[in-house]
Amino acid sequence: MAAAFVLDKLVILDRLGGDEDIFAMMIDMYLQDVVNNCNTLASTLALADMVTLQREAHTVKGLLATFADDEGAAMALAIEMQLKAGNMSGLEAPIAALQARLLEVAEVLKAESVGQA
Repeated sequence: MAAAFVLDKLVILDRLGGDEDIFAMMIDMYLQDVVNNCNTLASTLALADMVTLQREAHTVKGLLATFADDEGAAMALAIEMQLKAGNMSGLEAPIAALQARLLEVAEVLKAESVGQA
């Protein structure tokens, strides 16, 4: 089980050259897309669409890495690599865990967004 996500704003801002506006924009974009990301993971798994599922896992990996969520990004990478190897078996639990992680990160980012307002 992954440790709870903790936002490390200083690390992210350092990567962004201290630009708070870009940071706020990134949070907004994540929050706008997270439900769609979760739905795409579920629907492509249900359809056994390996190519789209691999692409979505890759996208999610990047999103989580953007917010310095190494554990979440590692979860997405493991799914991506399994699919790259041509294996879709047993992905229900890892996909569900990744969806939960995406939503957990969203809750933390919402709290951060409210704090910025």
